[in-house]
Amino acid sequence: MVQTDLILQYFPNADEQKLALLDALTEGYKEWNAQINLVSRSDLENLMERHILHSLSLALFFEFQPFTEIMDLGTGGGFPGLPLAIWFPECQFTLIDSIGKKVKVVEDLAGRLNLKNVKAINTRAEKVEGPFDFVVTRAVAPAAELVKWTRGKFARHYSHELRNGLLMWKGGDLAEELKAVRQLNPKIFHLKDYIALPFFETKQIVHLPMIQPA
Repeated sequence: MVQTDLILQYFPNADEQKLALLDALTEGYKEWNAQINLVSRSDLENLMERHILHSLSLALFFEFQPFTEIMDLGTGGGFPGLPLAIWFPECQFTLIDSIGKKVKVVEDLAGRLNLKNVKAINTRAEKVEGPFDFVVTRAVAPAAELVKWTRGKFARHYSHELRNGLLMWKGGDLAEELKAVRQLNPKIFHLKDYIALPFFETKQIVHLPMIQPA
């Protein structure tokens, strides 16, 4: 499993089944990318780092508890949803995208890997019924738009250290973008604090709690 050596650097206790599934997922993406331009050639050559590890970076500081319901908004070819579904097999993932051919890729890959905890839907976030504990999303839209699209879709009860809400994979300077949602008290996790690779230097995951304490 040479491809997953990078994952083992940061998750040394990862079990072999998860690593095998990540290997299979990588091969599936290479096959599909020859038909549909899911990622750039450069990203395809660095798929394990820029897409798989990037998706899994959340698990370096946060774990979904069993039976957590998660929506991946604008999943594209399945990021971060498919790697997270492999990593958290006892959670339920609903991957949505408005582009039908990308949803077909997700459906095919989830089927190949026998991921029973994945459902893919060709739709927009506003039309998806909840409730969800978390919505994950990677570089889809500004935070204020994501708040608008997902408002009212979160379960009221929460049992994680992070309250139910948005988990947004972002890059670059977020100061201006987060001004619009500062009333929600966003929390920023800088991925360079967890992964010592140049690609992650400006990458962050932002948590926006959409459910407030009673």
